[in-house]
Parts: sequence; C-alpha cells; structure tokens
Amino acid sequence: MNIEFEITEDGSHTLFVPGLNEHYHSTHGAIQESMHVFVDAGLRHCVKSEIKVLEIGFGTGLNAFLTLLETEKSSRKIDFTSLELYPLSITDAEKLNYAGLIDPSKKDVFEKLHKAKWEVWNQITLYFSLLKMKFDFSKPTDFCPENQFDVIFFDAFAPEKQPEMWTQEIFDKIYSVSSENAILTTYCAKGVVRRMLQAAGFVVERLPGPPGKREILRARK
Repeated sequence: MNIEFEITEDGSHTLFVPGLNEHYHSTHGAIQESMHVFVDAGLRHCVKSEIKVLEIGFGTGLNAFLTLLETEKSSRKIDFTSLELYPLSITDAEKLNYAGLIDPSKKDVFEKLHKAKWEVWNQITLYFSLLKMKFDFSKPTDFCPENQFDVIFFDAFAPEKQPEMWTQEIFDKIYSVSSENAILTTYCAKGVVRRMLQAAGFVVERLPGPPGKREILRARK
C-alpha cells in the first residue's frame, strides 16, 4: 500500500493513503485522538485487573503503544490482539515519531511492537502481550478467537472509504466474542454505525469527540 507521512496538529505523525484519499488518524492530532477515543473512553473504563483487548486495525501501532504505556501506570495485565491485513514495513514504522513525543526512552519498545512475530503471542513487557494477525475482518465468520474480549478498539478506515468493514455481520461477530460488560469504542459516530451496534445487542452512547470531531461512540455489552 502506497503511503505518505504527514504531521498532525499535535506534532505527531499520521499516514495518508492516496489510493483511498484517507488518513490513518485525525489531522487535528493523532496521539490526542487515540488517547481520547480508545484509552480515555474505552480502556480506562474497564475495571478488570487482567484485560483482553481486540483491535480492528493495527495500523501505525499507536493504539497498542498507548495501551502498553497504560499498563505501566496501572500494573494491569493486558493481552492485546490486533488484526491487520496490510501491515507497515519495519522501515516505515521506525520513522514514526510517537515514542519521541511521548517518552523517548520507549522507542525500542514501540519498535518491538512492529518487529513482533505475526500469528503468535509476543511478551513485549511484563504486563503487555501482543498477538498480531494478518486477517481480513471483512470475513468475520472466519475469526475464531480463543477467548472473549473485554475492550474493543474499532479503528478501521472510515465507512465511506472501506464500507466492507462496517457491516451488521461484523458487529454481530464482535458482540459474540465480547465478554460480559465489554466496552467498544470507535471514532465514527454515524447514525448507521450506532444502529448496527444496537442491532447487534450493544447499548450505545454518544460522547464528545477529540479536537476536530464532534462525537464518538462507546458501546457496552
């Protein structure tokens, strides 16, 4: 996939995909968007001491990196499963500036996320383990995880750019692999997405969005 590096308004990188005319993150700030949508609205609302996270779209590894850093603050163990059909090259991943902005001492840890082997569990730190799967989630019936998930980061490209990733079948599947009281967050607050989440069985609420975005969605099982 052809990609271009851009700097967002908070100084952090995003990637632009000319073929889709789409960015990986908000141009108003990649780090602040990920923190707001996935960490603040999602992860921090899970009260379990051991958490199983499912991420739809590993992308730049930013969500995984921020989640890993949270484990060091809370000492909560996280098993992080991430699905990505088109992973970045190691060379491109090494150009990303997230660690430099957040904590330069963690640059090697960020790179370790990208260098981790695919299809097997990798113990990245004491509290954070990672399973990366090259998987086409537009075919959700093929996804058969070992465990249910407590937190879901739904971070696919926007519905108008990648409509096959925003279907009732997909949200039904996510509901079926979610644990009791599971939390799903997504940056997309479109009414059609809210209604599909509700049809799957989730209780959905709109929340204020990060800079540049009016609302996001949080769904609870």
